[in-house]
Amino acid sequence: MIINNNIFKLALLLLSLCTSFFAQSANKLEGVRVWAAPESTRIVFDLSKSPNYSHFTLTNPYRLVVDLKSSSNKVDLGKIANNSKLVKRIRKSSPPEKGTLRIVIDLTKPLKANLFALPPTAPYGNRLVVDLDGGSTKVKSKPSKPATALRDVIVAIDAGHGGDDPGSIGPSGMYEKKVVLQIAKKVAAKINATPGMKAVMTRTGDYFVNLNRRSEIARTSKADLLISIHADAFTSPQPRGASVWVLSMRRANSEIGRWLEQKEKHSELLGGAGEIIQNTDNEQYLAMTLLDMSMDRSMAISHNIAGDVLSNLGKVTKLHKHKPESASFAVLKSPDIPSILVETGFISNHKEERLLSQREHQNNLAKAVHKGVVKYFEANPPVNSLLASKSNTKHKVRSGESLSVIAHRYQISISSLKKANKLKSDSLRIGQTLVIPRA
Repeated sequence: MIINNNIFKLALLLLSLCTSFFAQSANKLEGVRVWAAPESTRIVFDLSKSPNYSHFTLTNPYRLVVDLKSSSNKVDLGKIANNSKLVKRIRKSSPPEKGTLRIVIDLTKPLKANLFALPPTAPYGNRLVVDLDGGSTKVKSKPSKPATALRDVIVAIDAGHGGDDPGSIGPSGMYEKKVVLQIAKKVAAKINATPGMKAVMTRTGDYFVNLNRRSEIARTSKADLLISIHADAFTSPQPRGASVWVLSMRRANSEIGRWLEQKEKHSELLGGAGEIIQNTDNEQYLAMTLLDMSMDRSMAISHNIAGDVLSNLGKVTKLHKHKPESASFAVLKSPDIPSILVETGFISNHKEERLLSQREHQNNLAKAVHKGVVKYFEANPPVNSLLASKSNTKHKVRSGESLSVIAHRYQISISSLKKANKLKSDSLRIGQTLVIPRA
């Protein structure tokens, strides 16, 4: 009897130790954050450890169910800040088994859900991210304007990072995502205040936009240029200064290959030509040639605009790089839209972090970016644009340039160039200013 009693006590002790060990090793839900965008919502579950999870969807009503294995809850789910138009509420539900934490996300409509875990990255710990995509809302199209109507030059302004992605963090705790949104809004306001130009922002608030989606927003808006605004950072506080980046040739070549594989995108990227080449035996070769030409044109325009923007930035802030740099940034990858990335300064530098937070400095940076963009498009206005109709472009003759070279550059005939400038011969002098008639 004594032996059996001791065995019973030992079993209780082991059970107690196992329960205690499980309690200590179990994952804990420590926070829930909701980041709402116009067409999507990101929900982030902050956890004490890397999650072991599964999920499924239900209808009538629409729900996403997330099961967190070996997990417990420390959050009052009824008090979560939720401004999403896609998520009604987030709540607990009866678990399928002991030790599992079941979370139910009540949805307003059927949504695409993408779940993935993220390791600790300052200022966050372990996370389970739930991306809910509502898709773009189709708006009834208005009657199209006559083909002769003059259009605005469209500039897509992309504020980097956002939502659960803070970007770089300065010494005093300033988030890159916040300061670049402030600067981006100022650039957009100046673009919109310029007759013949219009700005489209990829994000207008504190939410994350997928990198591919940023290019799609620009393309859907028929943008003539995409500008991505960022703030640089380094492991030491010494580096400082602004820089402007364009797509590297290596990334450009790999992107052309990727687009070639997506035949359904060819008509989107190449317009009517895409639909024509899909019906030919040499579709891939023709697409490759046209995509290559499109990328070459976009990169040439990007380099020119980057140079103009950088030149103006140098008048209002220190430069880290005095020439446009090339890199494989994903947001620059679109083959059909000229794109530049502006690093407004080093947020990791104490002085520049303080400068970047100041409204006057932000305004000066926005003015510099705006001035560089306007300079390019006034000199090279797109066909059928309001800017093209406002005045003729002027060109100062440089060494080695001839009438044929200049006419080819602006895609006009030599005769129209001579007529606009009342030239009786083909001879030009260096420094001579020519009026470039509209194509």
